[in-house]
Amino acid sequence: MSNLARMTLGSLLLCSMSGAAYAQQAAPAEPVPTQDMTTADAPDESGADVIVTATRTAKAVDRIPGAITIISPAEVQRTLALTEDATAVLARIVPGYSESNQSLNTLGETMRGRTALYLFDGIPQSTPLRDGSRNATFTDMSTVQRIEVIGGASAAEGIGAAGGIINYISKRATETGLHFGATGRIGSQFRDDSEVWKIGGTVAYKQGGFDAFLAAAYVDRGITYDARGRRIGLSISSSLADSTQRNVFAKIGTNFGEGDTQRLELVGSYFRLASKGNYHYVAGSRALGIPDTAEAGPPLGTGGVSLAGTEFNDFKQVALNYSNTELLGGSLVATAYWARQAMRFPGDNSADRQDPAIAPIGQLVDQSEILSKKYGLRTSWSRPDFLLKGLELRIGIDAVHDNTQQRLALTNRIWVPPLDYTSFGPYAQLSYDIGPVTLTGGLRHEDGRVKVDDYTTTYFRNGVAVKGGTLKYKNDLLNAGAIWRIGGGFSVFGSYNEGFTLPNVGIPLRNVNVAGKTVEGLLDLKAVIFESREAGFNWRGKWGSVGASYYVSKSQLGSTLAIDPVTRDYILNRRPIRIEGIDFTAEFRPTSTVKLTALYSHVKGTTTAANNVTSPLDVTLGTVNISPDKINGAVEWRFVPNGSVTLGASSILSRHINEGKGALEERTRGYTLFDLTVNYKLENIGRFALGVENLTNRFYFLSSSQVDIFQNYFAGRGRTVSLTLHRDF
Repeated sequence: MSNLARMTLGSLLLCSMSGAAYAQQAAPAEPVPTQDMTTADAPDESGADVIVTATRTAKAVDRIPGAITIISPAEVQRTLALTEDATAVLARIVPGYSESNQSLNTLGETMRGRTALYLFDGIPQSTPLRDGSRNATFTDMSTVQRIEVIGGASAAEGIGAAGGIINYISKRATETGLHFGATGRIGSQFRDDSEVWKIGGTVAYKQGGFDAFLAAAYVDRGITYDARGRRIGLSISSSLADSTQRNVFAKIGTNFGEGDTQRLELVGSYFRLASKGNYHYVAGSRALGIPDTAEAGPPLGTGGVSLAGTEFNDFKQVALNYSNTELLGGSLVATAYWARQAMRFPGDNSADRQDPAIAPIGQLVDQSEILSKKYGLRTSWSRPDFLLKGLELRIGIDAVHDNTQQRLALTNRIWVPPLDYTSFGPYAQLSYDIGPVTLTGGLRHEDGRVKVDDYTTTYFRNGVAVKGGTLKYKNDLLNAGAIWRIGGGFSVFGSYNEGFTLPNVGIPLRNVNVAGKTVEGLLDLKAVIFESREAGFNWRGKWGSVGASYYVSKSQLGSTLAIDPVTRDYILNRRPIRIEGIDFTAEFRPTSTVKLTALYSHVKGTTTAANNVTSPLDVTLGTVNISPDKINGAVEWRFVPNGSVTLGASSILSRHINEGKGALEERTRGYTLFDLTVNYKLENIGRFALGVENLTNRFYFLSSSQVDIFQNYFAGRGRTVSLTLHRDF
């Protein structure tokens, strides 16, 4: 890993990116070999430049006014040695990313206090029009080469990137010849049915300009336990525990043209995570401090006359990438994609599922399902030395169509009507290098519309008819930034970005309970426009690096979630929001075999006390929207060339907000967890990775569980020991 990478990865520097300029690139740059991915084998590339693909054209990180956090293959593999949770690596590495929920549900997992846009090879996995907090688990992590994270509001991908962009970039074959890989993993808490086991394989082939990479994996998870040996309850949204996971991935590409200046690449992915249905939720007691638990037996309704089944995430996508590095003096990248994402939730007989026309009140069990179908085209053409030496021009046009709906699947009832979203987004960006200074600026025009047909709400919402309509969103979004490489390892930067997203419009649409409403008349459906400012500094030298940044993000009509105290359902608040935060990171290398890293993240959000009230901003946003501050650190020792050991610590701090403000008051207690990983390579056998999560077996409650939402009083996972073996052939 290079020193420049450590400035953004090891030092974990998160700075704001210029909105339109720094969109994700669907065809990643050349990765490191897929056959050599563990921490013990990771080479020290301290002299190399780090080229970031998140700029739609390869660009060195020290030419970007604000940093991208690059989570390296070694960091991905270290996290996989501890857990299969898809967002655990983000919580551990990225300062602005909040506490991980340790489940399939990501409610409250935010980036710099706002919802992030999850991408897989540049293709949106999020469903911002009806965000069910289930979009962060869409592939087996063994297919991921690295993760690039952009902090702060961005208009780069259109809607959804309110808090930042998180792009999971897949592997591809890079070594000549035919190569096979096999991985086996077993983890346990040494209690009944607590085992997690995994088997996976890869085939990589490269010859001349042709390459192919195939991967498949199967994961079987048992139930999980807290540090006191009590089963952890199953989330109302869905859990990773007691599930199976299947993943098939393929990437086939060929370079052609004189000098291999052109490339055509086809990528396909199928992922399905489904509950096994061996347990059901049992409530604990907040008053007595007894966490919710799980008991053996079929989920609600599955053992009787109900047709309710188990919940799942089912994600499919196909993309065709084309690139040409010599087109009209510049480089073109174009991606056409199709994706289908289905997220079914657990069955229950809650009040919002009932309809006396179908079954007596209280007896109807149903399952909601969010279904999203997307297709789109993304283009980018860049030319260096445009008119002037050092001036780079990037232009492109993005088009997308997204149809998202939520239905009560077993009875085929519409809960959120189909939201037919189309967007056309041209953009232009300039970047000018003047000696040690880089200046950037650009504009993106967002022209989108959401069409909703007439629909009728459910019985729970009085079965009222709502007149459909078309919502139009047109915005011109600016960005500007500068970085000055002062010398002596120091650099300073500043940036201004405007971002754009739509609120979780499915919630107000399904909550309409008064006759005479129209889609176009709902204030809740107006767009969210952000203005973000950030400034900071970086230093890197022989012994390590230090970085800090301060950011402020404002929206006149923000979007936050709250819990209705009567129905216990989510409601959407539209109020002004101001978010400010500090990221501080440091890395120290006292010897060639020892590395110490640390980070601190502080995020605070404020809003008004009620909708339609613009001031004062005297209410602090709570855990449903913003996680408490965190401090993380790690010590890595490479005790032999082919072996390393890492001790990590993650702390979520205590917090007391809105004191004396009744139901708005919130107090959460912090905790510190330790983890340990050991990697060692044995010649002619393979690479072993031992991981111990929650090393001291600390009993604690997740911050998100300490706030009463609905069936969420969960303790965190107790000690888990895992052993992984990977062998290349």
